[in-house]
Amino acid sequence: MDAVECLKTRRSVRRFKDMPVPFELLGNILESARLAPSAGNIQEWNFIVVTDYKTRENISMAACMQTWMNDAPVHIVVCSNPGKSERFYGDKGEKLYCIQNSAAAIENILLAAHAQGLGACWVGACDEDKVRRIIGAPGNIRVLGIVPIGYSAEEPAMPDKYPLTDVVFIDKWGNRIKDIAAYMGYYGTHIKRAAEKGREIFAKIASGKNKSSSKKS
Repeated sequence: MDAVECLKTRRSVRRFKDMPVPFELLGNILESARLAPSAGNIQEWNFIVVTDYKTRENISMAACMQTWMNDAPVHIVVCSNPGKSERFYGDKGEKLYCIQNSAAAIENILLAAHAQGLGACWVGACDEDKVRRIIGAPGNIRVLGIVPIGYSAEEPAMPDKYPLTDVVFIDKWGNRIKDIAAYMGYYGTHIKRAAEKGREIFAKIASGKNKSSSKKS
């Protein structure tokens, strides 16, 4: 599937089949995470792949007791080193950029999983200290997300989303455009109709010329 289709059809999956994830697919997911953009390309993240059941169970308990996570055969714990980001960007690097960087990597993980026929879910609610101890990470490392991954055992419906007219402003805050497609120049339907009309007119003209030529001959 193309990127737009992947974005439109991805869902948060919380029920998984009892099937292992092939290492090749997992490798592609991790590679996609590694390729995410980061502020100044500092890449201060680490990805901990957890397949051991007991460890996954402990993580799910530390993630607000979300026991559904246990059924996913793989957890990817996304961690960040805020100190590294701070050295380059100061306070903003520590408190903002490192979070943004990890968020970009997590989105890549979700999309790469879906593109390969797998289900995944972004889990942000957790006791960072507990998860850090479970995975053996040092105290200066932040746990910014956990992504359970596996073959989906459900087909979640598309959740309600606000229309573009509710979330998009043009040029300044609060300046809504009722017909965003028209504003942006995307007259796809109108162009198609005009093109079809043009072909009809051309066909009539061509037909008239043919008739005229037949009479003359």
